[in-house]
Amino acid sequence: MYTNIRQLVECAQEMPLHEVILLAEQQLTGADRQQVMQAFEHRWQVMQASAHRALETPQNMVGNLISGQAKTQYHYSKNGGFLGGDTNAMMAMAFSSSEVNAGMGRICAAPTAGACGILPAVLLTAKQRLDASEQTVLQGLIVASGIGAVITKNATVSGAEGGCQAECGVAAAMAAAAAVYMAGGTAQMCADACAIALMNCMGLICDPIAGLVQLPCSFRNASQSVNALASADMALAGQSSVIPADEVIESMYRVGKKLPMEFRETALGGIATSPTGKAIANRLYNK
Repeated sequence: MYTNIRQLVECAQEMPLHEVILLAEQQLTGADRQQVMQAFEHRWQVMQASAHRALETPQNMVGNLISGQAKTQYHYSKNGGFLGGDTNAMMAMAFSSSEVNAGMGRICAAPTAGACGILPAVLLTAKQRLDASEQTVLQGLIVASGIGAVITKNATVSGAEGGCQAECGVAAAMAAAAAVYMAGGTAQMCADACAIALMNCMGLICDPIAGLVQLPCSFRNASQSVNALASADMALAGQSSVIPADEVIESMYRVGKKLPMEFRETALGGIATSPTGKAIANRLYNK
């Protein structure tokens, strides 16, 4: 068994990384391999559905602050005039899951509902770019879950405790490791990708307008999916995070603890208290 990323990488010297995590899940839950895999398959189906649902059909939600974002980005991704290549389609899928979540639809919290768009968007994009099999995707998802479990144990994935770095940042770290594994990277590369993704968003605050998980959450789902793929590519290129993943995770936790409460999901700071942010809250709650 493992309790941190270093131990996880060491265990992967004896067997494939996803097998290490799968075995630990069986031991922890008492479920057999088939039951665990069925659970992962179910979550993957939910992820795919949420990533596609709003691409053509804007979702209804309180305030409708982000309704139609996915459709807008998706259509832009198909017109050929973009700068970011097919990352636009990935961002559209991240937006889609965010819309589904805001509309009280079914999503897979990975690691949280507010960050639910990142892992599905990255997995689907990596699957397409690598022409990967469903089995490979599921192995990537298992690796992402292992990374997320370690961070949950040793730090936090709560925006109220650690800011958005603990939600969208951790989701990016999970997705980066998954993408590396799907591309045939080593366990150490997965760890480096995790660390790089977290470093890229260290200190990111949580400042939801009107207290709703809509803005800026949806934009961060889209941008952190790009962070995840960029971090994966850096690790696959042979870039070392230099700072071990476990130390980055610990640093993220310490930074989150030091964030003023105004920047931890209270809607009392950041863009939530901008003139427009306050006007939106007033319109929604003081009609």
